[in-house]
This record gives sequence, structure tokens and C-alpha cells, in this order.
Amino acid sequence: MERRLTAILAADVVGYSRLMERDEAGTLAQLKEVRCEIVEGKIAEHQGRIVKLTGDGILAEFPSVVSAVACAVGLQRAMQTRTASMPDDRSIQFRVGVNLGDVIVEGDDIYGDGVNVAARLESVAAPGGIAVTQSVRDQVGNRLDLIFEDRGEQQLKNIEKPIRVYHVLLEEPESDAMPPKKQEKPSIAVLPFTNMSGDPEQEYFSDGITEDIITDLSKISGLSVIARNTSFTYKGKAVKAQTVGKELGANFILQGSVRKAGARVRVTGQLVNSNDGTHIWAERFDRDLTDIFAIQDEITRAIVEQLKVKLLPQEKKSIEQAPTDNVEAYTYYLRGRDFLYRYSKRYFELARRMFTKAIELDPNYARAYAGIADCDAFLYMVYQVDVPLGGILDTAAKALALESNLAEAHTARGVALAAARKFDEANAEFERALTLDPNSFEAHFLYARPAFMQGKIARAVELLERAAEINPADFKPPALLIQMYRSLGRDSETKAAARKTVELAERELVLHPEDPRPAIAGALALLELGEKDRAKEWTTRAQAIEEEDPICVYNIACVNGRLGEFDAAFDLLDRVIRSSDRQFWKDWIENDSDLDRLRNHPRYPQLVALLNERFPRT
Repeated sequence: MERRLTAILAADVVGYSRLMERDEAGTLAQLKEVRCEIVEGKIAEHQGRIVKLTGDGILAEFPSVVSAVACAVGLQRAMQTRTASMPDDRSIQFRVGVNLGDVIVEGDDIYGDGVNVAARLESVAAPGGIAVTQSVRDQVGNRLDLIFEDRGEQQLKNIEKPIRVYHVLLEEPESDAMPPKKQEKPSIAVLPFTNMSGDPEQEYFSDGITEDIITDLSKISGLSVIARNTSFTYKGKAVKAQTVGKELGANFILQGSVRKAGARVRVTGQLVNSNDGTHIWAERFDRDLTDIFAIQDEITRAIVEQLKVKLLPQEKKSIEQAPTDNVEAYTYYLRGRDFLYRYSKRYFELARRMFTKAIELDPNYARAYAGIADCDAFLYMVYQVDVPLGGILDTAAKALALESNLAEAHTARGVALAAARKFDEANAEFERALTLDPNSFEAHFLYARPAFMQGKIARAVELLERAAEINPADFKPPALLIQMYRSLGRDSETKAAARKTVELAERELVLHPEDPRPAIAGALALLELGEKDRAKEWTTRAQAIEEEDPICVYNIACVNGRLGEFDAAFDLLDRVIRSSDRQFWKDWIENDSDLDRLRNHPRYPQLVALLNERFPRT
């Protein structure tokens, strides 16, 4: 394995999904033109090498840090000139990150922490801007006529230690004085509101209030809001705002409590500056339960005012629009959403009942319809429940007819369309969901499966990595990433995903001992780590919990295949194929690297013939 120290440039297009949605053909043509006329020329001019182009992204390496930064500056200045006369909503802009780091070289590709840091730097750069590490800034020194703006230590996603980040100022300073620090949009984390009702059964209500405030704040373009699943990792923990702010990279922390008693509700909220711990705003609301939506609206408005964020007209209208006038329906909806987030078959079924009850109380409750579609999508895809695909499409269509911008309804439609093998339509629905809610765990996780089925393994990896960022406590994304990393030859990341899967699966088995999935996922992860005996123990445990679920049986076949117990593996795969009418088995079996040891076995052609017989290509 070759390693080397190199200068890495990572770039991607700002708002690519939005541009594609507005004008797909025009955006692709413009991107191709930019790459040919500017990107390739600037990289070659500075003796760089394009490692790979990934959709809207660019990864390049250079023989020196000075060359890499000079290229980044030349690229961004050329883009400024090109787009000066173009409308903002049509023009392509790049974010660029430059890092000096150690990389692993495999053929023409490079991997490792050096690449990861460059990619994370790019994500914190301003549109049209460049972010670099301190080592890059130190190496460049005075060799280039540039000003580096110190943005302090930042906790970049998936990077263990904070990294000091500098922004390269592309404009010439008007005087010898250092320019003022650019104001980026403030970031905020909403921690789970504390349930003060004295009844643990009311926990779903305080959690629901928290999530709805997060949803409202996420609609404001002038704010950066930490995802719900990430914020909820602090649930029940006594933490300091300054600590949370540092860990999540949030400038402000919103904390609060909820006390629900009969027809009355008390909600408190306080906004804290995470840099110095000072309280910016605090309020207590004692109201009738029917005023709960007004309270949420007032909290959101208070935050907007205190942070001096501009609220666009459409954002104001969206926030003011209550999802339902029926508080009892809202209560059932919150209970359903609480069950939905527990991600097991029994809880999906319970959640569906709660959403159905909410619709009985308010037949025009769009989010409750979306909740049902979401439950059915998970039950169909993850648990193999016999849910009519047409029913999922109809329920999602009803939700979208009532509220067209519900990400969860677009996600559910994507699942149903993918299951029907209408992949182009499915991909469009998933992409729409991601545009509407970039922090949706469900959209990323459920999109990754059909992406894998289409053989788009790199795209599936991107989606699962983002899902793992959004919900770091869920074992499923790292479990699926193990074999995908392996397929891409990313060995160190394969091992890391296996270790994370075992850790999270153990925790999940304590919380949900009735669910076989964490046991079998853990077994496959343990095999990746060379712990065969433990893997066999976990497999036996999964079989004891559930012997008939097709996904469980399929994954046990994968375990047997990895252990070299080939006949047992083929017998189980044969059983899965014959007992199911799910088309995706063909695509999954063809792409799953857990089955690679079976492909040269004499029984493998028989398996392929059975797949073709059961699931002929259409």
C-alpha cells in the first residue's frame, strides 16, 4: 500500500440540486463548459492532477501547497468573472477546500484522512470561497499575495479533532488594516425540551414540540440548523451550552421545557450564546393547549429577532401555517412520530395506528398521511411486509395534494416507485425530498438502497454517510456501509464501519431485544473484524429471535458465505428467492460483496438461473 504527503483540493457546486431541479439540461451543459474552459485549464496550469469528478464535485492533487492554493484562487476568480453578469439563481459557484495531508494511493485514486479533511473544509467554505487548514496557511506564508482570515478551531463533521480553519480573502483590501470578519449565517442547535409533566408517558409531547421548532427554524434560509437526530443525542444528559456548541459547531443553543396538564400547557425557552454562555433571550408561556402552535410560532419569531435574521415572505407564510386546527389530532400525530423514530416493525405498526387516528380527527392533516406512507414504505422495504405499492403511492399523493413540500411524502413515493423498478421517477422523488429536507435521515437511508440496487455504489455510500451523520446512534447506515466500502476497496473505512456497527448494534439489542436485525448486522461486522466465534454467537441469537423474516434469512446466508459454509448459504438464498416476490433481490444479490465468495461456486449459476426465472428483466 503506497502512502504519500500531498496537497489536496476538493470542490463542489453550491446548490447543485436546486440548479438541477430548475434546469437540468442547462445546468449539466453549464457545468461541462466550466470544467472544460476553466477547471481543467487551471489545474493543468498549476501542475495539478484531476483525481476524479463526482457529479458536481472535483478532487485534485498538486505537487505543492502553493500550487494548490494558487489554483484555487485562480479558479474562483475566473468563476467570479464568468458569472458576474448572470442571475444568481442560474449561475454555478464552487466551494473549495485545500488541505495538506497523508493519503493512500490505489491506482489513480487517493483515499484517507487527507482527502476527508479537504472535503470537510470545502463544506464550510463560503459560496465562491476557499477554506484551508493552518498547515496550508503556514506553508504558503508570504509566497502568494493573499490574506488569510483566521476562523478559529472548528469541529468538522466526522473529523475527530478540531481543526483551525482559514478563509482566503479573494478581494483586495481597501486599506492596510485587516478587513472585518465576514458574517456567515448563524448556526443553532435545539436541544430536546425537558418533559416537566411528571409523567414519562408525556415524553412524546415535549419531543414533538422540540422537533416542530427545529422544522420551523429549518425553513429559514438565513439560519443553519443542526439536524434533529444529532440534537437528540443529548436527550436526558446534563450538558453545558458551550460544550454542545463546540461539539456541534453551533453558535447558539435553544433549551426549554414543557409541562402539559389537562387542557393547559407551560412552555419555557432560553437562547444561549454557546461561545460565552450568555443568555440572549428567555420566555415562559402559560396557555391553553389549543395555543400550542402559537407558542411554537412565537419562539421561532423570538429567535429570528434576536439573531437579526431576515425572514423571507414565503418563509414567514410557511411558519405561520399551522399543520392542523385539531389539537387532539396533533397529539396523536406526535405519538405516531415518536413510535416511527424507534425503527422496529412493531413500532411502525403502532405509529401507523396513531397517524390513522389523527386523520380520523382531521381528514385534511397532510403530515399524518405522510406518516402513514412513511410507515408503509419502511414496512415494505425493510421488513418485507405485504403492503400494496399502489397504496403507498396513493397515500403519499394525498399528503402532497394537501401540502406539496412534505419531504417524507416524496421519500415514500420514491420507495414505492423504486420497488416498482421505476428508478428514474424514484430518483427524482428522493432528490426532491433531499432538497426539501437536507437533514432527513429517512430520505438518505431509504434512497441508498435503490441506489445500490442500480449499481450506483458510490452514490449509495454518500447517502449512507450522510444518514450516519444525521443519526449517529443508528446501527443501520454503518452496517450497510461495510460491504459498500469493501466493494470500493476502501479497507480502512470498512474496518471503521464494522467497529461502529458492533458498538451501535450492542446498544440497540439492549433497547430492543425483540429485533433480530442488530444481531445479524453485528455478526457480519464481527466477521469483518475477524471475530468468527462471536459472529456465530450473534447469528444464533438472531435465529432465535426470528427465523422467517426474509432479510434476516438473507443476512444469515451472507454470514454462512463469509464463513465458507457454502451449501448452507445457497440453501438459505434459495429459500429467500422462492418465498418472496420482491424484485430487488436480484439487484441486491448481484451487487452484494458479502456474497463474493459464492460467485465462483458450482451452485452459483443455478442461483442466477432461479433469479432470472423468478424475476425476469422487464
